[in-house]
Parts: sequence; structure tokens; C-alpha cells
Amino acid sequence: MNPVVLIAEELAPAAIEVLAHDFDVRHVDGTDRPALLSALSEADAVIVRSATQIDAEAIAAAPRLKVVARAGVGLDNVEVPAATARGVMVVNAPTSNIVSAAEQAVALLLAVARNTASASAALKAGEWKRSKYTGVELQGKTVGVVGLGRIGVLFASRIAAFGTRLIAYDPYIQPARAAQLGVRLVGLEELLRESDFISIHLPKTPETVGLIGEKELAIVKPGVRIVNAARGGLVDEQALANAIAEGRVAGAGVDVYAKEPCTSSPLFAFDNVVATPHLGASTHEAQDKAGLAVAKSVKLALQGEFVPDAVNVQAGGVVAEDVRPLLPLAEKLGRAFTALAGGVAASVTVDVRGEVVANDVSVLKLAATKGLFSSVVEEQVTYVNAPHLAAERGVEVTLATQAETVDHPNLVTVRGALPDGRTVSVSGTVTHTGARDVLKLTEVDGFDVEIGAEGILVFLRYADRPGVVGTVGTLLGEAGVNIAAMQVARREAGGETLMTLTVDQALGADLLTSAADSIGAVAASAADLRDE
Repeated sequence: MNPVVLIAEELAPAAIEVLAHDFDVRHVDGTDRPALLSALSEADAVIVRSATQIDAEAIAAAPRLKVVARAGVGLDNVEVPAATARGVMVVNAPTSNIVSAAEQAVALLLAVARNTASASAALKAGEWKRSKYTGVELQGKTVGVVGLGRIGVLFASRIAAFGTRLIAYDPYIQPARAAQLGVRLVGLEELLRESDFISIHLPKTPETVGLIGEKELAIVKPGVRIVNAARGGLVDEQALANAIAEGRVAGAGVDVYAKEPCTSSPLFAFDNVVATPHLGASTHEAQDKAGLAVAKSVKLALQGEFVPDAVNVQAGGVVAEDVRPLLPLAEKLGRAFTALAGGVAASVTVDVRGEVVANDVSVLKLAATKGLFSSVVEEQVTYVNAPHLAAERGVEVTLATQAETVDHPNLVTVRGALPDGRTVSVSGTVTHTGARDVLKLTEVDGFDVEIGAEGILVFLRYADRPGVVGTVGTLLGEAGVNIAAMQVARREAGGETLMTLTVDQALGADLLTSAADSIGAVAASAADLRDE
């Protein structure tokens, strides 16, 4: 009997053809919950788009399930931790829409520059008013690109053809790499002050939410036009609407919103705002690429072969039982390192110590590398593309092992040198409580800590003095942020101190800055270590 592949939403015929020869392909309406749960009982694989929810209940209803495939980039409708707990592989199509997304940003920028949408609507309403819709050329203008990941690079290469000057803000890419792309790296404030056009190409993380708000829009070059086709919430919609109303911003192109579906926004009141309903991936080509990509991944997975786009299970090779609990730890240490560094490292060492090094621990370097980039690039980071992302950004990641350790049976440290000469490090271990693995941070930049490597962590470094804990607690409390855990570590009374907090919700950039300013912190960062 051939394995059963259940297709829960419309898929390109070419994708179905990839599967038809080797598998029993069945179809179900994924939005019909009872029918879906019934059909899953015999499924070895299920393919969905965005409408079908594959949650813990759905996974429990599928005892034979080996792989869940999302024909698209996001995984919001797939409960990845539940799949991982069952050993079910989750795959998606991380690069299927990057060309479409880049082209959507270009389209919005051109439409805003030339008042295309409002002129079209006026003409269709019987008005012929050419002078009212006079626009601006791109040639000779400065275009600021916020985020030089894959989509940002594609956008930059296309907009360069218009004879523009390109500058970019991205603390996670080396200047030499940007120079190869013909882009000059600058700080965010300089980009805001210099750019005639700004296009956003960042992932949505606690650090990037509200990145461009009222304070940033107050310093933009007068007459700037802003495009956001990346993620909703990166630009504060109300602050942008205020800036447009005041004439500081000449127009905007918006494809994404803080809450979606969105049918009401302060931005919709302006003729010089081009608003579209999240069409970045809505091309026939992107949909076909996504279907083909996941069909090929499903085929590989069911045949037991290497799967390039696995997002939750190592794509190839066997991982020793003793190493497996350290995989999520290494990835979280990579994420914490990036938050602490606040930029790209020139080099990173993954140091593994203890009894575990009797096994092949090279996968821990891979897991840490995955963590290093998971919050700083717009595409899904996998075990397969993580080394490529590191090479693309000029980051050398090495592995060091040592059989002896002092305080813990096994210890993993991610340590790196930054271009400014600073060294950042974060260490952790796994302890066992009954049948549960507990992931802990044990060291942060030379400070001894013992706090769970989970949830949202906030790190504040400051000069030790009375009243700091109360000040931070009050500020977060007034902002409605609950503190789940707190630890303060210092080397000596009155000396440099590290406060580590676990909070129940993400801190926006403004709140993190306020917390740091309130205590005169020399450094502040937040790391999202929640399970993806």
C-alpha cells in the first residue's frame, strides 16, 4: 500500500503530478474540520496553505503522520511544537515568494512616486486632472533599504536600475557584503535623514516591532515616501498617518498591517497612500513555486531522504540520544547571542564541553548557527540554509570541544568577536526533572546566572546602586508587562551589574529604551526564546 498524501487546499497541478506516481493522493476541504480529522486518520503526509489549521488535535488524529507541509512561507497555522513532540517533520517553501515580495515593494514605491492609484480612481470617476497628480522621478534619488536579507537584496538590485543611490540599515550584515551589492551601510537615523524613499524588509521580532514610530518619523527627510511590504507593525500606522497629515511624509505604500485582515486603518483616509491587502506572495508564479517545493519535500521525507526545507527536525543524518536535548539549547543560545550582540559578529565559536563530546556534536554548531539568524532575516531559517546565511554575511562559525567541564555534566557556549572589538558570550546547560528537559542559561558575558532559557528574556547592564530593581519593575508594571522571573548578577558591590528578566510579553523598542534610560543602562537587549 502506497503512503497517503492528503491535500487539504488547492495545489498546483504540477505539484500533484510530482506526488501522483508514488503515493496515494487524496483531497479534503481543510476548512471542514470533521472531514479533515477523519481524513487525517490514514494520512502519512498533509499539505496545506493558510486556511487549514494543523494543531495538536489534528496531529493527534493522524497516528501515521510523518510530515506536515505548508505551501508558503509562514507557519502560523501549523503548531510546530506539537508536531516536533510527535516526531512529525514540518516543511515549508521559504523562498517561493521572495521575487514576488520584492516586486510588490517596487510596485508600491512606483505607485506612490507617481500617484498612480489616486489618479486612476479620479479618472474612473470622470475627473481629468493631470496637474493634481504630478509625481516625482526615482532617478538620482536616495533609496533607503531597511533590512538586506534576500528580499531586501532583490529589491535593492531592481531599484538600482532606476539610477538611484542606495543606502541600507542592517546591523546583521558585514559592510563588505553590502559594498558588493552597491549599497552603503548607515545607521537607522542617518538613513531616515537622507532617504527620499524608504522600503522596509525586516522580519517581525520584539526588537523590530515599532522600529519606525513617532520619534523616527520626526527626523525623516521632508517629502520622503515610505513602503512597507514586509511585516505589519514594523511601522507604527497611527504615527505614519500623523506624519502624512502634517506633510512630513509625502506618501506611503502599505501591503501589511499590525492586525490582519485589516479593513480599517488611519492610513486609508489619504489619497497619497497606496494600500493593498497583503499581496506580497499573491502571484501565480509564487503559488506554483510553493506547491512544487513542498511536494518535492514531502516526496523526499516519505522516501527517507534528505529534506532541505525541514524547519523543526534535522534534515539529514542521525543525532545521538545524548545530543538531542542540547539541540534546542544551542539554537536558543544562538538567538540570545544575537540579541546581546546587537549586530553581526565577525566570528563565532560554539564551544561544547562535557561527556556529550564522546558523540558527534557537529549538529550543535548547526543549531547555534540557525539561532544566530532566526530573528534577523526575513526568510525561515533551517538547518540547511543557516550555513549559507552565515557565509553570505561573512560570519565564520567554528566548533570547539572539550571532554572536561567544571560545574555541569555538559555545557554549551556561544562566543563571538564583534567588529568593534567586543566579545559576547552566553552559556547554557540542560538538566533533567523527571521526564522533562530543563534548558538553563548559566553565563552571560562573564556574569554567572541561572535562569530558564525560555520565553522572552531582557538583559540590562548598569552600574550597581540601590533602587534599580524597583525602578525597572515599576516601569514595566505601568506598561502592563508582567515579570515572570528576575535575576541580578554583579562582580562586586557598586560595580557592573547584569539584570536578567523573563517577561510574559514582548517589549517594543521604545519600552526597552525607556527601561534602559530609566536606570542609565550601558546596554539593553531582549531575546525571544519562545519555541517557534
